[in-house]
Amino acid sequence: MAKAERRERSLALYETIAKLKDPEECCRFFEDLCTPVELRSMEQRFDVAVYLQQGLVYLDILERTGASSATISRVRRAMLDNGAGGVMRDVILRSGLDKREAPPVPQETQESTVEEVECSN
Repeated sequence: MAKAERRERSLALYETIAKLKDPEECCRFFEDLCTPVELRSMEQRFDVAVYLQQGLVYLDILERTGASSATISRVRRAMLDNGAGGVMRDVILRSGLDKREAPPVPQETQESTVEEVECSN
């Protein structure tokens, strides 16, 4: 597949995502597109990015998300060093997620998300 053809397909995906009407439709779209493991991984990375922006240290992030230190480090590097022009940081700031108090660590599991949306199947 030529590079130009791959680029067109990538843009089509992102243009489609941008046209989703609400969080529930977005959730259903990603459930159709991704495996549960892929979704949890993306959600975890986003949570890590939010916690980094909130100024939490690695150990607190690891405790709250269950992410490995390698994942936390990769997210940090991607956000600060190799990201797409600070878009993740801008989205977090624009959403006000950088100022939210971090949710408590769940008792039964170490996994948590900043904001959970129930998706109907």
